[in-house]
Formats: sequence, structure tokens, C-alpha cells
Amino acid sequence: MADQNETILGFDPGKDKCGVAVMDGSRALLYHQVLLTAEVIPQISDLSQQYSVSRVVMGDQTTAKQWNQKLTTAFPDLPISLVDERYSSLEARDRYWQMYPANFLTKLIPKGMRQPPRPIDDLVAIILIERYLKLIINN
Repeated sequence: MADQNETILGFDPGKDKCGVAVMDGSRALLYHQVLLTAEVIPQISDLSQQYSVSRVVMGDQTTAKQWNQKLTTAFPDLPISLVDERYSSLEARDRYWQMYPANFLTKLIPKGMRQPPRPIDDLVAIILIERYLKLIINN
């Protein structure tokens, strides 16, 4: 079983871009960013050192198998946990509007029709960490 106080790197794998987030044991969000795939390995290396990351939590759908292999090769001592990422993009869209409230004109658009003005893969990574923490707390 994982330590609830560990620093976790959330990873939303993708083909062209990936979401990365780092959260500490007190659930403080330390970092979140959308990265091009070529930037992922060096950035995870930097973040692992900077924040003493002790686990990677990764979505289990799109390109997960390939990324699991890449991350295991690049970081053999870093445990990787797969998390169900179904509906995480929808949840991340709602989270975007919580984190960055709509301005006056955007508020006129019905909530379900609003699209965030930037990729939200990093917010998916945050949600994956939260799902993982919920799993280990309930077990």
C-alpha cells in the first residue's frame, strides 16, 4: 500500500501532448503544466528531483501502455500506478471553470457549452492524483 504522505506526479499520457501535475502529501498542488511529448521525460526528471516525487500516477487509457514502458525505462526506481481515467476530461473541463472563473461574456454561454481556451491535460493529471488518493484512502 502506498504512503498517503508521498509526493505524487500525475501524468495524463497522450500522443502529441501530455498533462503533468505534482501534488504533495497534504494535497497541495505544487505544479501543473501541459507538455509536448518530447518534453515529458526531461521535465519529469527535473520535477522528480525538485519535489522528491515518490510515485507516478498515470491514466490507463490513451497510449498508457507505451508511456508506461517509456517511464519505467527512464525511471526504473519510480513506482507507477495506473488509474481509471474515464470521464476525466469532462471533469477537468468543469475544474477549469472552478479554477479560472468565466468572465462576463463567457458567463452568457451555457455552462455545458463552454470550452476552456487552452488544453486541460494538466487538470486531468490533477484529477488522476485525486482519484488515486481516494483509492488508497478507501483501501
